[in-house]
Amino acid sequence: MEQLEKNAAGAVVEERFLTDWSGLTVGQPREVMRPRSTEEVAAIVRRCREEGRRITVQGGMTGVAGGGVPADGDVVINLERMNKIEEIDALEGVMQVQAGATLQEVQDAAAQQGWMFAVDLGARGSCQIGGNASTNAGGIRVIRYGTMRDSVLGVEAVLADGTVVSSLTRLVKNSTGLDPRFLFVGTEGTLGIITRLTLRLHPPMGEIAAAWVAATDFESLPKLLRSLKRSLGTGLCAFEFMSDRFVRLATRLTGQDMPLPQHADWYVLVEAAGSAGQSMEESLQAALEKALEDGDIIDCAVAATIAHREAFWRLRESIPEILTHLKPAATLDIGMPWAHTASYISEVDAALQAKLPDAQHLFLGHLGDNNLHIISGPVDEAGVHAVDEIAYGALRGRGGTVSAEHGVGRLKKEYLSVTRSAEEVALMRRLKHALDPEGLLNPGRIFD
Repeated sequence: MEQLEKNAAGAVVEERFLTDWSGLTVGQPREVMRPRSTEEVAAIVRRCREEGRRITVQGGMTGVAGGGVPADGDVVINLERMNKIEEIDALEGVMQVQAGATLQEVQDAAAQQGWMFAVDLGARGSCQIGGNASTNAGGIRVIRYGTMRDSVLGVEAVLADGTVVSSLTRLVKNSTGLDPRFLFVGTEGTLGIITRLTLRLHPPMGEIAAAWVAATDFESLPKLLRSLKRSLGTGLCAFEFMSDRFVRLATRLTGQDMPLPQHADWYVLVEAAGSAGQSMEESLQAALEKALEDGDIIDCAVAATIAHREAFWRLRESIPEILTHLKPAATLDIGMPWAHTASYISEVDAALQAKLPDAQHLFLGHLGDNNLHIISGPVDEAGVHAVDEIAYGALRGRGGTVSAEHGVGRLKKEYLSVTRSAEEVALMRRLKHALDPEGLLNPGRIFD
């Protein structure tokens, strides 16, 4: 185990340990620890408990909710050195990994054994699998494979008193009482530190068919999605929508061409794939031809080559360049039923344009799993607050959530009541107190 920095000795902690993609900074931690094993994590936690020191748990720092951002005096436990792929059962399709392995490493290891790890994010090369689990990450394949919670079979975690709870089951069915997975997956390190996981793998998808689709109004997109789900069934694996302003900025920053010559207010990147050896291209083309006939879309282009498909995705995954260009930016990760999304976007866009006319306001997301992302920038601190007030205020009464996949962290806890009832929050607090009565693990996340 290596102690990187110790502020008490006058050293300055590297900037990469101080902030995530949100740009939020809170304070200088006392020290940064990078353990290599669960036992070392447990030893650090026990020492922190004895000394009464708060702990910030860090993964790849690709979050946008401030969840991994330390405060003054915190002891940071960064899991980047716990990156081993420990075991792959190539017969059954089960993998055991340490929490610090990147998503890309997990995907590559699965592929080498003839399997696929289904969760996929644009930050795959940097985000860590433990962080994906702690925030219940979603990504671009949720419409077919579900969120991270659906890919985790078992976890090992260190509790606030240093106790190691190892529940690394590889069974899909196990009805023997409370499942420890659900204490730690999606709870942002507030109940325990995930150190190892067993993951469910899937057979690799067959040849992927991709298309870039244009529509004049957002109301057409849920209709198109419903039609594709009916015609393609489980073959539909991605439905990524983007506003025209997002796509035009993405083309400029990446140097890519617009995929279609015709202007539209909304674009969708659609992917479909069957089993190995099965092509979905004809089925996708037929479904899109019907959508053209029905007037749900105005144009489309089906990728003719892998390079063509990758060019589509290059635009969709240009968020790092966009965030850098619009820095400082407000980023929101919300969710709501399809029926409310069009009216919500119209209301929020008008309010943002009126309140912050000098900023750009971009919309994109994964409609199949009810997820909408908003990027507004450049904005100052007051502007970020204004974006939050407008976006979260409009969410009330629409059955939505203030965080679909990035977690609450430090930045969204003020608006937790939009998503959760007082009774739900009270239950969360009871669980937190039961497992971490001294409030040492990731304090200040989700709620104070």
